[in-house]
Amino acid sequence: MNRKERLQTVINGKEPDRIPVSTWMHLSEYDQDPRSLAEAMVAYNERYDFDFIKMMPFGAYTVPDWGAKLNVYCEKYKEVEIAAPAICELQDYLRIEPLAATYGTWGKTLQLSQWLSKLVKPNTPYIQTIFSPLTTLKKMTGDRLLQDMKEYPEHIHQALSVITETTVNFVKANIEAGVSGFFFATQCATYDYLTDELFAEFCKPYDYKVINAYKDETWFNVVHIHGANIMFDTVSKYPCNVVNWHDRYTEPNFAEARKKCSKVFLGGLREIPTIVGSKLHYESVLAEENPEYIKNHIREAIQMVSGKGLIIGPGCVVDPRAPEANLHAVRAAVEK
Repeated sequence: MNRKERLQTVINGKEPDRIPVSTWMHLSEYDQDPRSLAEAMVAYNERYDFDFIKMMPFGAYTVPDWGAKLNVYCEKYKEVEIAAPAICELQDYLRIEPLAATYGTWGKTLQLSQWLSKLVKPNTPYIQTIFSPLTTLKKMTGDRLLQDMKEYPEHIHQALSVITETTVNFVKANIEAGVSGFFFATQCATYDYLTDELFAEFCKPYDYKVINAYKDETWFNVVHIHGANIMFDTVSKYPCNVVNWHDRYTEPNFAEARKKCSKVFLGGLREIPTIVGSKLHYESVLAEENPEYIKNHIREAIQMVSGKGLIIGPGCVVDPRAPEANLHAVRAAVEK
């Protein structure tokens, strides 16, 4: 099987020749130039013979066009940081306007898809990273969002409508660029941040508007549930065919999740990035352990679901300090 056939076989509920696998990390020395980043992502994928490319634009690409201030370094191991929020006063929620997919950093990230369409090896799927509208708004607001949701819900809904419209514009342009699907990341589907009621009001309807814009147009669609104490039962029902979460860190693990959900699981590797201050801090099995440990770690994950309905990958982004030997071990672990 080629890479595309292997993934489609798993997604269609059948048994592939081996379990598909990939990893992804921030390539911060390249992520301000779409062509350079596309070249680096293709080279990374080919170096380790992974089955797909999960695109890695810098994580704050959705917010500077609405006024967020960034610290940009273009250095290895030094990711972009949000230095100041876009929403500084209540009326700022009402000032943001819908953007075209070609505008600003949204446009640069679209160019990443366009370059990949030219550079990617035949039959290698690639999926674009997008964020839930509330996740983008959270990145724009600093620490005030939760209180404003409770006190000024109409302002939040206005801003979310604008962000949703912009995200859908971006989705449609990426479909035209030839992506295989989307990696829809929500950083708000956790009980450490929201209640079910707040999630139902401020997340779910906007999430569905975004996902509905591509669910019937692309074939490889992942929902990523970020963090601990997650709303797995709710988000795993989203109309995406693959579910990714920190399965080696927070409940449910693969075995528990399979009792609730029949979709394909993407994960198995313990990778836990967290924002400390404004910097990204990693707790990483791939950076901290050795190749034999990595192989056993992956085999444990495979056994939890008897190797069925599974794509091996990280629970989130990999620490870029992970040595090459460990990344080769990830690929070796899925060989029959």
